[in-house]
Amino acid sequence: MDKVKNGKSMLNITDLHASIGGTEILKGLNLTVNPGEVHAIMGPNGSGKSTLAYLLSGHPSYEATSGEMLFDGQDLVNMLPEDRARLGLFLCFQHPTEVPGVRMDHFMRAGLNSVLRSKSLDEMDVLKFDKFLNSKVDIVEMDRNLVKRSVNEGFSGGEKKRNEILQMAIFDPKLSILDEPDSGLDVDALRIVANGINQLRSEEKSIILVTHYQRILNYVVPDKVHILINGRIVKSGGKELALEIETNGYDNICLLYTSPSPRDGLLSRMPSSA
Repeated sequence: MDKVKNGKSMLNITDLHASIGGTEILKGLNLTVNPGEVHAIMGPNGSGKSTLAYLLSGHPSYEATSGEMLFDGQDLVNMLPEDRARLGLFLCFQHPTEVPGVRMDHFMRAGLNSVLRSKSLDEMDVLKFDKFLNSKVDIVEMDRNLVKRSVNEGFSGGEKKRNEILQMAIFDPKLSILDEPDSGLDVDALRIVANGINQLRSEEKSIILVTHYQRILNYVVPDKVHILINGRIVKSGGKELALEIETNGYDNICLLYTSPSPRDGLLSRMPSSA
């Protein structure tokens, strides 16, 4: 059953088209996410999964050329990334970057206080934030000494992914967009990251989980699974759809939704009028 609060969905994407560098990537994407739901977005490489994630978060390299993105009834298309974050949007990066010279705990406190100010709430001083941070690190089984280091500097791949989920716990967003949080993880790191995600699920918060493989969905069970092919969501279902992809791959779906129609073939063989 759809988890709609007061008859309102959290995210509504309608006929969304988007480009990067003049090349159209999303070609009429539609998606609705209700409060409390976890949606998995699956698809082959180049299908537009990461484009959707970056577009929602406001990455300046990605341009919505037409369509609508409504988050809690507010239009995201022309909204600045920092304003989206204050509204409650959070992006977990597929490849978290290192920021030398900026301590992880200082970075997170500054980000959290920015959110608190936007809500007219009291900011956290250093002592209060340290206590708050210590209450969250166990969610991702992270060494407390890591948060005293520069952002992601010298972190392993698994530590970087755990750090992203830790930030999700600190900022407590309404909608978390997780871009391939399982990529490059061994079985133990995958279990830790997935367990952290599950601890942060709630009836009020929603998650869009972008992944190429279904293995993380063995741990984080989604409410809905969507298959993204050639810039469009072409099929939706439950977790069984992810298992179908695991068994059969994307090839058949790709052929069905990317092959030219017979009419296109006939037109290509007609003589030019030039």
